[in-house]
Amino acid sequence: MNETRRALLDALAAGPVTGPTLAERLGVSRAAVWKQVEALRDEGFDIESTNGGYVVSGVPEYGAAAIEYGLDAPFSVEYHDSIGSTNDRARELAAEGVENVAVVADAQTGSRGRLKRAWSAPAGGVWVSLLVRPKQPPAHVPLFTLAAAVAVTRVCREVGVDASIKWPNDVLVSERSETDGSQSTNERGGLKLVGILTEMEGEADRVSWLIAGIGVNANVDAADLPEGATSLREQLGEDVDRRVFVQRLIAEFVALCEHPDDILPAWREHSATLGQRVRVETPRGDVEGRAVDVVTPGALVVRTSDGDVTVHAGDCEHIRPV
Repeated sequence: MNETRRALLDALAAGPVTGPTLAERLGVSRAAVWKQVEALRDEGFDIESTNGGYVVSGVPEYGAAAIEYGLDAPFSVEYHDSIGSTNDRARELAAEGVENVAVVADAQTGSRGRLKRAWSAPAGGVWVSLLVRPKQPPAHVPLFTLAAAVAVTRVCREVGVDASIKWPNDVLVSERSETDGSQSTNERGGLKLVGILTEMEGEADRVSWLIAGIGVNANVDAADLPEGATSLREQLGEDVDRRVFVQRLIAEFVALCEHPDDILPAWREHSATLGQRVRVETPRGDVEGRAVDVVTPGALVVRTSDGDVTVHAGDCEHIRPV
């Protein structure tokens, strides 16, 4: 989206504004303002002309302009009804020098998870890749993966789903017993609600770009999900407002990136792993014990019979108590 359109959306979101005022703020003619307003109407915005100026009375359900309208973050949005992979598109934009953009899709046809695992991404989900250019060194990149997990967990909780994070970045919901309604966990830690795939390019001392790909099973039926997964719709019994969800997700992620010292404390607060007995599969063998902490840049500390072991990467499994 061009800067003029974004500035127009910001001005309209602030309240009634006249055509002459918009023209002066945007540095364009009144005719150009009118054309932009008409373009927004064509995209589904309800914009009324009142004595006090233009007033937005209705916003489209989803789309680039809809998400940017009222977005509390310096991001632009590129929207696709369907795309192979939002991460792949974000990589293309990164190669063009773009930054601070969210690539959003209603559906993905070629999405993937960690270790190139398949990831179901049907229409109705929140499939978004956030492209940033952080100033931290490559060694700190895992922090941004944790930031993405914290951001999306916070927003899931805002809409009423008690999500938590399994190390490092799986966002889960505890399974509910069909007999007594109690909450329980399986070896995965619960039902998978969100998947996160972080990619980056950089040199020894700097990150050129970083992409946090976040997939949320939002308004998706359980029948369209793989075994062991759940959705916001299934948990709540109704759909969520995806436009607002994405806006809040972007804003939370940006806030954490701007204050990286807040990431680990926030991750600990939302963790489903700390305090659990775990088994972590690593290239050097399994590490088994109790998860006691997460430390910079996102490593898990496991208390084993031989002492504390710091694990930087691996597949984590929650071990059920005997």
